[in-house]
Amino acid sequence: MIHPDCCGKNSAMKADSDNSREKHREMTRTGKGARRGAWLLWLLLPLLAQSALAALEARVDRNQVALGDTLRLEISATAGEDLGDLDLTPVQRDFDILQRSSTSSVNIVNGQRSESRQLVLEITPRRQGDLLIGPLVSGATRSLPLQVNVGPPPQNPAADAQVLFEAEVDRSRVYVQGQVLLTLRLQQAVNLDNRSVTELQIDNAFVKPLEQKSYQRTVNGRPWLVHEIRYAIFPEQSGTLEIPAQTFSARESLARRSLFDRANGPLLRRSTEPLTIEVLPRPDSWPTNTTWLPARNLTIEEEWSVPPEQLQAGESATRTVRIRGEGLQGAQLPPTLFPAQAGLRYYPDQPQITESESGRGLVGQRVDSAALVPAVAGRYRIPEIRIPWWDTERGELREAVLPAREIEVSAASATPTAPVQASAAVEPSTPAAIAPGASSNSRELWLWRGIAAAGLLGWLLTGWLWFRQLRARRDAAQPVASLPPENENHAYKQLMAACAGSQAGAARQALLDWGRSLYPGERGLSLSEFRRRVDSAELSTVIERLEQNLFARGDEEWDGSALAQCVKSLRPQLRSRSGAAENNALSLYPT
Repeated sequence: MIHPDCCGKNSAMKADSDNSREKHREMTRTGKGARRGAWLLWLLLPLLAQSALAALEARVDRNQVALGDTLRLEISATAGEDLGDLDLTPVQRDFDILQRSSTSSVNIVNGQRSESRQLVLEITPRRQGDLLIGPLVSGATRSLPLQVNVGPPPQNPAADAQVLFEAEVDRSRVYVQGQVLLTLRLQQAVNLDNRSVTELQIDNAFVKPLEQKSYQRTVNGRPWLVHEIRYAIFPEQSGTLEIPAQTFSARESLARRSLFDRANGPLLRRSTEPLTIEVLPRPDSWPTNTTWLPARNLTIEEEWSVPPEQLQAGESATRTVRIRGEGLQGAQLPPTLFPAQAGLRYYPDQPQITESESGRGLVGQRVDSAALVPAVAGRYRIPEIRIPWWDTERGELREAVLPAREIEVSAASATPTAPVQASAAVEPSTPAAIAPGASSNSRELWLWRGIAAAGLLGWLLTGWLWFRQLRARRDAAQPVASLPPENENHAYKQLMAACAGSQAGAARQALLDWGRSLYPGERGLSLSEFRRRVDSAELSTVIERLEQNLFARGDEEWDGSALAQCVKSLRPQLRSRSGAAENNALSLYPT
């Protein structure tokens, strides 16, 4: 006989069990729905990312042309847009389309497929002035507008002129370490073979060859083929900069009467006039103890791998600061410092210094990144970054500013405690009644295993970041793979530019490249071996100071003038000893 109280108790326990199973089924349905939503979002992410990255890009090969010149307009699409049906009305308002061609390519990287299409137009302006190519539209994407400055038609050459060669600069006055663009322009009305131009060599200046360009020009109905060789020149000291005359040589092409006819045409030589540039010193209003930056424009921006407002104690986020300067070399841009503070540590990565070209010359870029790891929860202030630079167009001091920000770091997620299994001692039930509990224990076991694995990965990540910091300090100025310099003069100019910009890391690498150019047989030449070969106490002293600045802790700015002066005094002796030779001709390749 069963006591009524026991019946009531068993009925209540059964009802509770039924309720818990119903809740479990409801939670399971909710969890499955959430997982379905997460999987759906995960599957849609590539499509969303593709639409976000889709872009229609348009660019011209030159922003300044003369009436009668041709220029190249390239239109690129990365989201499968059909460029064949593109509305070209914004182009045809002020330009005639002479020729068009199209290409397409498919790339597969790490299983990700990307397709790009390109439409190339050869166009010529209809009138003078500042002409605007409006945005080109394809579907939901559009390009940015482009501006082209069209000057008057060039002077009519003499009727018997066949080959013209001239030099011009974009400005007659420049600040020290600022950019001057030199253009050597060859115009030919006849076919030429074996074309070459003497190599540009300028004392007390760094010379950077830019991309060669070819186009057609019509003057009074007479067609000319034009080749342009451009250089970015950075004077290293104030005063007068002399650009020597440059010489072009070639042979006129003659029609061959047979395969065995090797007759050469007459030799043609043309020379430009020498040019003089006035190099201005730093203005008196420039602040002391700051890197001198004469530029057309300078910008600074930052990116975070994780939104800083979502950081938790013990987690890491990578902060990337990008500095971009128009009319500057990458080595001239100052490094970004990540000052540590109580409870907040930085693990800096190797900086990335690159250079690219635009219609206005060289564009330098420096990218500094560091892993930020807050040790404890709290509020932290990341200080602002303020970079003064001299606007060469306006002739005034300006500043690029990355504002300070406050970040609130939350505490790490609390570790759940294991529940006490008191229900196991109440009353044994049927195997079916205890199955949900067993399933719950299994899930909790896997949860604990996941937490333990996440903790282990966190420790491994911290150790890896610490190791990377040590390696970055050890190899701060030595990239993994360094291409050999073209010649000793090129390596020397790179070294002088790094010293002029007081860039310690770039100067160390440039010094190593210069040493290897002096001793080309020593492919694995190290800096210590180079010091031993030169055997100069002065050079050893300045190298020791350079490495102390790089590898010892301290915020003192390195001054490259001592290294530059030492290298200048040693260079004639080392060149004569090693027999470093220079290539004195630059070949012209039609494009």
